[in-house]
Amino acid sequence: MTLELPSIKHKAAAMDYRDEYIKNGDAHIHGGGGLLDAAVYEDWLRRVTAARTSAPPGWVAATTYFAVEDGRIVGTIQIRHELNDMLLKTGGHIGYGVRRSERGRGHATRMLALALKKCGTLGIERALVTCDGDNIASARVITKNGGVLENEVLEPGGNAVLRFWIDIKGDGRK
Repeated sequence: MTLELPSIKHKAAAMDYRDEYIKNGDAHIHGGGGLLDAAVYEDWLRRVTAARTSAPPGWVAATTYFAVEDGRIVGTIQIRHELNDMLLKTGGHIGYGVRRSERGRGHATRMLALALKKCGTLGIERALVTCDGDNIASARVITKNGGVLENEVLEPGGNAVLRFWIDIKGDGRK
């Protein structure tokens, strides 16, 4: 598996990935940088490329990757370069998603491990990674990658979010 920066060469595979989420009635692609709502791939590509170095007010710079295995996009993962108040509370440094047809195969665990190495190159020494309180699979992925549960917080709508910290500095990830 590799984490690849989105490019025009990914257009067909990205739309196939997106379409799988739509067909399953998913409301969000975690770590996709808004791909689910992208009407035009090229516009989305320009937006996520620009987001690596600058962000609109209220947002932070972020790098979005496709997780690619055997030429197929199996997931998306986004690294936020810093935390604002919302990300510190419930969003975290990293968001990721795996297409339904590829879940349960260890992709998320490998994706997160690769993203944590990239965090080190961004100067992130401790990464906050969160998941919904009822998402046992994601909590397991985070703990397999060294996540230590700090606490559980409630979002305004009442959704429980688990907050894990992963030490980057000094663990060989850099």
